[in-house]
Order: sequence, then C-alpha cells, then structure tokens
Amino acid sequence: MIKHLVLWKLKETAEGYDKAENALRIKAELEALRGKIAEIRALEVGLNFNDSAAAYDVALYSEFESREALDIYQKHPEHVRVAALVNQLREERVVADYEV
Repeated sequence: MIKHLVLWKLKETAEGYDKAENALRIKAELEALRGKIAEIRALEVGLNFNDSAAAYDVALYSEFESREALDIYQKHPEHVRVAALVNQLREERVVADYEV
C-alpha cells in the first residue's frame, strides 16, 4: 500500500479568487478525481484552520495499491489537469510518498 501526502500554501489571490475560495476550488477538483481515476483507493482533502505561519492551506491524503498505481494516477489526464490548476494557485508544495 502506498500513501501519498501533499501540502500546499496558496497565494493570497490568484485567478480572481482569494485564498479561501481557491482552497475550496482545489478541494472540489481533487475530490472529483475519486470517480474518474480507478487507481485511487482512498482520498481526503483537508482545509487548514491553524493560523501558524508554518501551516499549509490545503492537505491531500491518498492511498494506492502500488507504486505503479500511483504512477498511473499521476499521469492520468484528469490529474494532470487538476495539477495544472493547483500550480497556478500555490506558492509552495511539499510531498511525501511512502509504503506501508
């Protein structure tokens, strides 16, 4: 089993929306991937409420059966589309993938 974690810090404004609106846009887009990419075994998107300067704004937790399944997910056209949107809205990104 592969666990895939991603955290994003968002720009204060981007594409005509503020940070909170863009966080909701990202959440909706990521959650919509569940029904579109068969390799996703679990997927959660959380919006941060901690006001620490060290905190990130959006968190993605997802699970895949194998590294190959994660690779298929990452190359899927729907994931590529959502990733392109997120890249326009974010300042920073951190990621961790691990096997359990």
